[in-house]
Amino acid sequence: MKLDHYRVKAGKLNLPDIKTGDTGKSTEEEALARIDARRPKIAELQERLYAEGKQSLLLVLQARDAGGKDGTVKHVFGGLNPQGVVVHSFKVPTSEEQGHDFLWRVHAQAPAAGMIAVFNRSHYEDVLVTRVHGLIDRKEAEARYGHIRAFEELLASRGTRVVKVYLHISEDEQKERLQARLDDPEKRWKFNVGDLKERALWDDYTRAYQDALSATSTKAAPWYVIPADHKWFRNDLITRLLLETLEDMNPQFPEPDFDPETVEVV
Repeated sequence: MKLDHYRVKAGKLNLPDIKTGDTGKSTEEEALARIDARRPKIAELQERLYAEGKQSLLLVLQARDAGGKDGTVKHVFGGLNPQGVVVHSFKVPTSEEQGHDFLWRVHAQAPAAGMIAVFNRSHYEDVLVTRVHGLIDRKEAEARYGHIRAFEELLASRGTRVVKVYLHISEDEQKERLQARLDDPEKRWKFNVGDLKERALWDDYTRAYQDALSATSTKAAPWYVIPADHKWFRNDLITRLLLETLEDMNPQFPEPDFDPETVEVV
């Protein structure tokens, strides 16, 4: 299935219509083989991107609690050169950050030329959590959507490819993952009792995500809703998205500013 099938199009998004357990009629074995085949290609393109030093890539990851953001970073980006990849997570704003506009802290983390940046949670927290908890109203949310569109268009105009992914899991799958964290002594550090309060607001978050993704999926910065109940299928789609994006960017090794034929290493 083409990746465009998962891209958020114009119009109102309805998340319940999208199957979280979709596997694209593929098996886990087939998906893992495709992922392994893509890894060296992605690594080569990343090296070219870093060497070229003209373009950059920003991947935004959003999901509900236990949605698979950390796993995506580990399995999709683990084999790349860490010199060229930076991962940033946006927590509750500090007092200093609250003294500025909501995008102030985000712009500073945008990828420099040659880099890939991954936002594990992002500026979208400021139109999701804030909306669900009544910290902003619909009018303010819509104003922020406009600021986000302009911000992402600015990044794109300066050579940053912006790709945004919502990891789409079911309520049942989230329950299983949270319970698994609670049951495993080595995973309990990831369990946050506060996640249960957020889980109780499932429908509110569904509406907030639908509004935000519908309002901010643009040509310059598209959203993709990736079915994520099956981790192997999630990784299959995101490695494919990463590879196709880098191939489209087509970074090139720079030409040397000297004549190699005239240089001798002694």
